[in-house]
Amino acid sequence: MKRIGEYRKLFGTEETSTLKELKTSYRNLVKEWHPDKFREGDEKAEEAEIMSRKIIDGYKFLISIAPETKVANAADYELTTTKAGIADYVHKGVLLEISFLDGNTYEFFGVPKNVFLKFHNSDKQVRFAKRNIFKSYMYRLAKQADDQDEA
Repeated sequence: MKRIGEYRKLFGTEETSTLKELKTSYRNLVKEWHPDKFREGDEKAEEAEIMSRKIIDGYKFLISIAPETKVANAADYELTTTKAGIADYVHKGVLLEISFLDGNTYEFFGVPKNVFLKFHNSDKQVRFAKRNIFKSYMYRLAKQADDQDEA
């Protein structure tokens, strides 16, 4: 959740911001921090390089959790979470990453350790996840079945 807050702060957006507002903010930030705007050797050139990467990563991330994106991908999410079994999972702090047998990987944000442990120890993990994780936590598609490089 910290990552989401940092990116929203960087873009000056809120949870209810539209994709159009996010895109406008992205364009303005790119114009301000584009590395070509600075001469080689300029002290701000290196900072601009770092900021431009952060802006691009933030934009991709915020697009992936936007309500419009979720609506557009709802059918795929529903298909994966109801039909595909769980291939693997990793819990990092409050981030639960679940890889499915269809090749998709979703990240679920804010999953506390106690919920993860119940999921991990469940003899029916898919059933537990359907009831307690898939519809309860903010998520994003981290890796798509036919595009393993996206993240």
